[in-house]
Amino acid sequence: MFIALIGAMVLGFDLREAAAIGIIGGADGPTAIYLTMKMAPHLLGAIAVAAYSYMSLVPLIQPPIMTLFTSKADRQIKMDQLRTVTKFERIIFPIFSTIFISLLLPPVCSLIGMLMLGNLYKEAGCLDRLNDTAQNALMNIVTIMLSVGTGLTMEAEKFLKYDTILIICLGLVAFAAGTAMGVWFGQIMKIASGGKINPLIGSAGVSAVPMAARVSQIVGQKANPANFLLMHAMGPNVAGVIGTAVAAGTMLAMIGPAGK
Repeated sequence: MFIALIGAMVLGFDLREAAAIGIIGGADGPTAIYLTMKMAPHLLGAIAVAAYSYMSLVPLIQPPIMTLFTSKADRQIKMDQLRTVTKFERIIFPIFSTIFISLLLPPVCSLIGMLMLGNLYKEAGCLDRLNDTAQNALMNIVTIMLSVGTGLTMEAEKFLKYDTILIICLGLVAFAAGTAMGVWFGQIMKIASGGKINPLIGSAGVSAVPMAARVSQIVGQKANPANFLLMHAMGPNVAGVIGTAVAAGTMLAMIGPAGK
């Protein structure tokens, strides 16, 4: 995110525009739209297209970067089975995360709150009707409204510009850099753990859930058919969702929304 932010400023975008462009690297469409609406609403169409395009292209963009920064021996590392997470932990996690992050970064309270509310619906075990509605009917309605509302901002004079091409290119740089940094941190974790952690799971540290975790699984299993990295990769994948929201909140808190 911050690599793309700096690159955008070098190319002539102002600080708020650069921050909105940088968030594309988190591969989180709703967060990208939320931050863009707050900081650079005139760039909404281009940033939404870039964010969702790279989310869908995760299986094409990530594997070459993952293999570039890992050896075959790295990709073959088998990780130990994860412990069983208790129901109490699954319920308390969204509640604690919402309270802690909202107190730390109030500007992102609504974003993280909606994310964790969905988790709470699923894990509570007594909200089946709400969980089913949120996952299906409500999700479809919101998706339609979001896509139509975003599309209505794509007037030709705002969208068909040279800046749009720059934003899409910077978004690719942000996403590729995020993947590479994740793998590098995975290498650090591998060394710190004495070779027990497969660095491929670091590439899942973006918000493309669960696609990025699946890509870690696929690449790892190609190197070692006995490798099962999916659930291990879901850890950094969920952390990527939360981290992207925190990064958006940090930018809003430090820079402020447009017009202020």
